[in-house]
Amino acid sequence: MTKNERFDRFYMKLAVDAASFSYCKRKQVGAVLVKDDVIVIGYNGTISGFENNCEDENGETYPEVLHAESNALSKIMTSSLVSSNGTMFCTLSPCITCAKQMIQAKISRFVYIRDHSDQTGLNLMRKAGIIIDKLEGELI
Repeated sequence: MTKNERFDRFYMKLAVDAASFSYCKRKQVGAVLVKDDVIVIGYNGTISGFENNCEDENGETYPEVLHAESNALSKIMTSSLVSSNGTMFCTLSPCITCAKQMIQAKISRFVYIRDHSDQTGLNLMRKAGIIIDKLEGELI
């Protein structure tokens, strides 16, 4: 295993651990944005200051729930850091909205382990020139 592969697996393990902080019952997703050895962590959940209920009684996600990638990008926006040429590691491939946000944030690479049911986000990111890698196998 190369050094880059080891780092990819390390950052993805962090994303998996971040997902465990989500209060969402239906789907827990974690993301790690890496830029110049700085790590920003996000997970899906409600907006800061809102009650940590992600789904209604029918299991439908509330509209105010942030996706993990969006959460990580939001943290970058409120800091002095920049996301351009960063790599996003996420436990799930992106929805179209998160893909658009990552394109606008100039993310250069996206690494994931599970496929979203809708591949539109990945297809758009490829069209924008973002490098897409799916990690296979154990994260050890």
